[in-house]
Amino acid sequence: MEETAETTDPRVRLWAPVCQAVALLLGPYAEVVLHDPDTDRILAIWNPMTTRGPGDPSLLGELDDLDPSAQDVFGPYPKLLADGRRLSSVSAVLREPDGRATAVLCVNLDRTPLEQAAAVLSAFGAATVARPEPLFEQDWNETVQHIVGGYVRDCGRPVERLTRADRLAVLGRLEEAGVFAVRRAAPVVAAALRVSRSTLYGLLAELRAPNPMEDTP
Repeated sequence: MEETAETTDPRVRLWAPVCQAVALLLGPYAEVVLHDPDTDRILAIWNPMTTRGPGDPSLLGELDDLDPSAQDVFGPYPKLLADGRRLSSVSAVLREPDGRATAVLCVNLDRTPLEQAAAVLSAFGAATVARPEPLFEQDWNETVQHIVGGYVRDCGRPVERLTRADRLAVLGRLEEAGVFAVRRAAPVVAAALRVSRSTLYGLLAELRAPNPMEDTP
């Protein structure tokens, strides 16, 4: 807290621990300001973001014009500093037991680190280009994972909950990709589908069985 002299204002003595606690928790990204609504002056300030200090104008406006349904807590609302930083601000009217407004507590949170973090996360989650298929043509293990994983994502169910029809559909895609032409592919496919080898062979036999309807003239 920055002050011009050792304060004797009872409002500052009363609310300083609260203001300091908020400033410590959110600092150095939060400015906490205690205003005098009667004189429209700053009583005290913690982690100041500008050159203003105690005794400077608060420029609060008229408390009587505030929305009474807000119950003395307003925000978060946006603010903008001269250097371009965007803030999220909350203001609380502090009252005496008789209802008279004795001070206004404002917390101004610098959104810069939040926006930077959001930009980094957005970059990680950005759409990617199609994978270079020539690099994966010979990697049949990668092909198995790609096809099974793609089907799971499309149907929205975990691999353990795939139905028999689902597994047949996946095996059909793997068959078309030529996976089963590779030796020792069956154990890898069985592991990817979370089934036993005997179950896999049974499903393959069902998949490859001729369809009687196709033989009908």
